[in-house]
Amino acid sequence: MIRSDAGCDRPVQKCAGHFAVVIPVYNHGTTVAAVIRKALRYDLPVIVVDDGSTDETYPSIQSIPGIRILRHSRNRGKGAALVTGMREAAGIARWAVCLDADGQHDPNDIGTLLAAIPATGCAIIIGKRVGMETAPWTSRFGRKFSNFWVWVSGAARLSDSQSGFRVYPLPEVLHLDIRSGRYQYELEVLAKAAWLGIPTIEIPVSVTYAPAGRRISHFRPWRDFCRNTQTFSRLITRRVFSPRLWGRNRNTFPPPR
Repeated sequence: MIRSDAGCDRPVQKCAGHFAVVIPVYNHGTTVAAVIRKALRYDLPVIVVDDGSTDETYPSIQSIPGIRILRHSRNRGKGAALVTGMREAAGIARWAVCLDADGQHDPNDIGTLLAAIPATGCAIIIGKRVGMETAPWTSRFGRKFSNFWVWVSGAARLSDSQSGFRVYPLPEVLHLDIRSGRYQYELEVLAKAAWLGIPTIEIPVSVTYAPAGRRISHFRPWRDFCRNTQTFSRLITRRVFSPRLWGRNRNTFPPPR
């Protein structure tokens, strides 16, 4: 059930104590430590969720001071790791800054995303990746595919619905009853947030893709394509049979000038 009381009418106070960084990680032992150290420069709580890694991920980060490490005993998927991290963050923060552990996002862009939060009301802030021309074709195709079907599911027209660099309003997002536990979490949350009138703001951010053979990605095009299709089918069916959701795909704010 989607709770209807996840309102967006509370003023936002942009002080450091209202934010925490959440980094889900699975077998990113060669990249995650550098991402964490850059994120720590913002002097925000940093929560790292090790989603059942079997490589050197945990040894590479266990001695980094000033972070909280949560561990899943087995791999449960990126969505599950995000929820674990955001639930932990909700005890100390109003907003969670989520970014990937593979090094494609620049933690120096965190400040840009935080500055885009509306002064009143809540929103999901997405770091729209600029420079996707160098991305693998699967990433470029997947982004276009997801953008269209996220919109059909009821969210706004977005340019980068697959970006994992986001700021989430914690009380609202954690009450959305998201069923997807893997990559599809990041797609489902956009549709269900829009159903409740929670808008989305896209802000351009830089992206870095490692050369072929060095990039760490656990996205499997055909397997995850099938999972995406199942998620979109479920969301669209729900929307078709819920008249109150018809037309609710304009919930987006223009970026701040």
